[in-house]
Amino acid sequence: MSLVKEKEGRMFVWNCAGELKLLLTALLFLCSLITLIHFIPCRFSFSPSDFNIPTTPFHSVSNIKTTNSAPPPPPSLDKDRVLQNGVVKRAFNGFGSAAYNFILMSAYRGGYNTFAVMGLASKPLHVYSKPSYLCEWVPLNKHQNPISVIGNKILPDWGYGRVYTVLVINCTFPISVSTGKLVIHAVTNGGGDTNVNTTDIFVALTETETDFVNFTTTYEAPPKYDFLYCGSSLFGNLSPQRVREWLAFHVRLFGEKSHFVIHDAGGVHEGVMEVLKPWMDKGYVTLQDIRDQERFDGYYHNQFLVVNDCLHRYKFQAKWMFLFDVDEYIFVPKKSTIKSVVNSLSDYTQFTIEQMPMSNKLCLAEDRGKSYRKWGFEKLVYKDVKRGIWRDRKYAVQPRNVIANGVHMSQNTVGKTTHKTEGRIKYFHYHGTIAERREPCRQLVNATAITVDGTPYVVDTTMRDVAATVKRFELKMIGSTLQRTRQ
Repeated sequence: MSLVKEKEGRMFVWNCAGELKLLLTALLFLCSLITLIHFIPCRFSFSPSDFNIPTTPFHSVSNIKTTNSAPPPPPSLDKDRVLQNGVVKRAFNGFGSAAYNFILMSAYRGGYNTFAVMGLASKPLHVYSKPSYLCEWVPLNKHQNPISVIGNKILPDWGYGRVYTVLVINCTFPISVSTGKLVIHAVTNGGGDTNVNTTDIFVALTETETDFVNFTTTYEAPPKYDFLYCGSSLFGNLSPQRVREWLAFHVRLFGEKSHFVIHDAGGVHEGVMEVLKPWMDKGYVTLQDIRDQERFDGYYHNQFLVVNDCLHRYKFQAKWMFLFDVDEYIFVPKKSTIKSVVNSLSDYTQFTIEQMPMSNKLCLAEDRGKSYRKWGFEKLVYKDVKRGIWRDRKYAVQPRNVIANGVHMSQNTVGKTTHKTEGRIKYFHYHGTIAERREPCRQLVNATAITVDGTPYVVDTTMRDVAATVKRFELKMIGSTLQRTRQ
């Protein structure tokens, strides 16, 4: 009995050993196969398309629809061929597109029979071809026939555009129109390839009866604002303190019936937002996020585009529209006000403003040890007085008479322009200070006049003298909420 059990035990052990050998052999084979896969050339790799698996983003998986249809075959290529006279005719095959024909930002009514369409267009297209635009008004009333006119194209940034240039299309119909769709037919007219004449058709504006009534109300009513600021694109790591100073100064200057449109191209970070918010809550500031325009390579963060959108968006809501930057401060003499100045210039559609360039690093020695408590325009008191050079001017317009805006002035106005505003209005320019988040005083000077790097400067305390009044105004308007604002 014991002999039998002993034999059965040996047989059991032997059988397990065989299975174990088989298992180890299989594992060795599998490991060898995995190792070999790493050395297989990339041309043998697989992608989802090899298995007809849709490659949609993970958040859109629920929207995947199975289909048995095969993808369309690629277009056939032109090939080189030999002509009857023995000449070898070479073939050229184009793929893709270098730039969009048109990128729509906005469209607004400019009257009962006229509209303005703002967007970007391919600069090479406009340099090397002659694209054209057809404006079509399609009434919502099916019993009325559509009406078409040739669109007048305006290039307000001509010469400054990069891949894209700013384009304003003016559509003026021979009769009044209401409640319908504004359709634009954008024709490339070759566009660099004389064998191709592409037309892109898109709806620029859809107007309901309510929209038309709202426009009529705004158009026929007195302007809501006396002054409206159309700001260029804000970008970079801006100083919250400099933005704070600029806003307090100009809200005080322009008064209760003023408004500021700020365009955020990436510059309104958390610190700047904290400065803007109190004035937004008071109704003085509208902040627009335009960061998506960075997808399209235009001049200077597409500032020409946003100031034209601002013009037509608020055209009938403001008596005067000012265009300048957030490192520039408008100033009028003590015996006048901004209202008295514009009233004296009311016969003009546009006037330009003389620049007072200020040093962005020279401060008075008497501010040593306390400059960090002073505001930027309070301590930067040295004015550049170099003669014989051209300095940029900024400007203001009566927007109802303007067709398109520029940055330093408009070339598309109805009415007169004057540049003779010396002694009545000017602006102090603290170049670059808005983009530096540090103490601007980097050289303290104990002199009324000094020359630095070949540039002569003299002390000008015009802005320093109003600093205390501006600080009290801010405290009165929004309290102490911004007292701890950092550079």
